[in-house]
Amino acid sequence: MRHLKSIFLIAVSFLLLLSGCSSDSASTKESADGKTTITFWHPMTDITGDAVKEVVKAFEKENPDIKVKSVYIANQGEGSNEKLLSSIAGGNPPDVAYFDRFEIASWAAQGSLEDLSDLAKKDKISKENFYPFAWEEATFEDKLYGLPTTTDSRLVYYNKKHFEKAGLDPENPPKTIAELEEAAEKLTIKKGKRFSQIGFIPWLDQGWFYGWGWAFGGDFYNPDTQEVTADDPKNVEALKWIADYAKKYNIEDITAFTNSQGTGAMDPFLTEQISMKISGPWTVSAINKFKPDLEYGVFPIPTPTGDNYSTWSGGWSVVIPKGAKEKEAAWEFLKFFSGEEGQKIFSGIAKDFSIIDSVNEELGYKDDPILKEFVEILPSSNHRPVMTQGSLYWNELASAVENATRGNGTPEELLKKVNEKVEKSLK
Repeated sequence: MRHLKSIFLIAVSFLLLLSGCSSDSASTKESADGKTTITFWHPMTDITGDAVKEVVKAFEKENPDIKVKSVYIANQGEGSNEKLLSSIAGGNPPDVAYFDRFEIASWAAQGSLEDLSDLAKKDKISKENFYPFAWEEATFEDKLYGLPTTTDSRLVYYNKKHFEKAGLDPENPPKTIAELEEAAEKLTIKKGKRFSQIGFIPWLDQGWFYGWGWAFGGDFYNPDTQEVTADDPKNVEALKWIADYAKKYNIEDITAFTNSQGTGAMDPFLTEQISMKISGPWTVSAINKFKPDLEYGVFPIPTPTGDNYSTWSGGWSVVIPKGAKEKEAAWEFLKFFSGEEGQKIFSGIAKDFSIIDSVNEELGYKDDPILKEFVEILPSSNHRPVMTQGSLYWNELASAVENATRGNGTPEELLKKVNEKVEKSLK
């Protein structure tokens, strides 16, 4: 996490001040009725907030000797966990925190999270209970630091009416990179420098470089040697394709188009100004809300060969911050939240995908013609590299794409620089 170490040092400096403050601190004790109280920090509001309340209610019913004090902490997520970090430094952390899995490696490396390996082994909780990528992302240096809760995946959305008008088969979307290029060209309508309709923009929305690297057969990190592999030949091939695409359609004209677009109801896919885009399952909700009559479908991100499709997934977890007072009771809550019963409650209300395949099936996600495509690719999904410099790596890859599309260096040079910068930070 960016500036994590400096934040941690500052937090330690104010140890005495922090340990004596905060009305929503995580101090735990046994209440007069004999119950153990644990504090749970989370950032959920609205529907997800309701889902948390129901999970807590069900847990307390099943565990009458434990009371969960839920505390809303705003903006808890990637790069925004300073309050949690300060509570750990001050020796007064919550017993449980809802935590972005992407951040686990950075925090575990600093000793800010409790190692859950022995607890999981004792209760026979293992990788087999979840989608593989979710368990792996919660693990750092062969130790488990969180139990996964939610996830997602990424596919290409496409406008079926646009396909018909362009003479393309709406029931046979692109499978290869070549077919994607051909379809994009037929779907693009441009007068002068202005697009009135554009077929596809590889880097738009969820078209992050991780997805393209994996689609081309590349990889980004070798966990055995702990080496960054941004300049994997297949990644270079993917970035070259992106750069060539930007050159073909003129990056400045594409930028002018994207800068004029909005979000929500004004999303260019919903306003039918773009024919295809990469996004996640949350776009289904947006379409249902803002454009329910849109005729669309989804398909896997194309690959050069038209097979071995991949995607990548993020998601959240529940963790026990270092120094939690009620670790045993907290572990019981983690198990419940991440287990089948907790997952059915949370995912059923929040409409997030569970990290347990059978739960997604039971909730009917595999019966929905669109959502089932997002669920069925999850068993073979990728996760971003588990490493202490994950945020830096993400940002540097984004910069490499930006520079490549603007012709500021060759793909090979740019990805080699990413390697060098991230490796230096890792060491």
